[in-house]
Amino acid sequence: MVGGTGPFGTALAIRLREAGAEVVIGSRDHDRAASLAAELGVEGATNDLAVQAADLVVLAVNADAALDTARELRGAIGSTPVLSVASELRFTKGGVLPSPAAASLAERMQEELDGPVLAGLHSLAAASLGAEVPPDEDAFVCGDDPDAKALALELASRLTSGRALDAGPLASARALEGFTAVIVNMNKRYRAHAGIRVTGIS
Repeated sequence: MVGGTGPFGTALAIRLREAGAEVVIGSRDHDRAASLAAELGVEGATNDLAVQAADLVVLAVNADAALDTARELRGAIGSTPVLSVASELRFTKGGVLPSPAAASLAERMQEELDGPVLAGLHSLAAASLGAEVPPDEDAFVCGDDPDAKALALELASRLTSGRALDAGPLASARALEGFTAVIVNMNKRYRAHAGIRVTGIS
């Protein structure tokens, strides 16, 4: 996991560890990764080493650093699938707005990497993932490569007491990333940690 030293990455690492997954937290600073990993009970490594050992790379860095990080790690990542969890948001006086870019962050990341890029987990909040019990909500993943998507959906299924749902092709990342702004606005308005449950799917 790249960016596992941030709030979302840390909560994600804890939830995956508790679900029995093998987790390696990556950071540019080896000592920082090792120190936090020891606290969380997972492995720690530099970003290069973390992605080389992964079956699925979770890119959990902030949105403004996501593309640069993907470019830096392109060689180390190779053909390994990457799950992008970031959303570009604009914070204004009127509320939180989605990015005006035509392509999603995940779609632009796909242009930088050789392996398949997935997008997902945008509706899950760090506070919900870090709670004592798994959040009672669904998780969404989209992407174009069926095998890579299956890996990401399996990971997502370990994070909540809800379902991991296939949200379609990578182009759906535009909606998933944009919906993050909706959730953030609701959380601010109602002082909550909102999640999503989809009805009508058995």
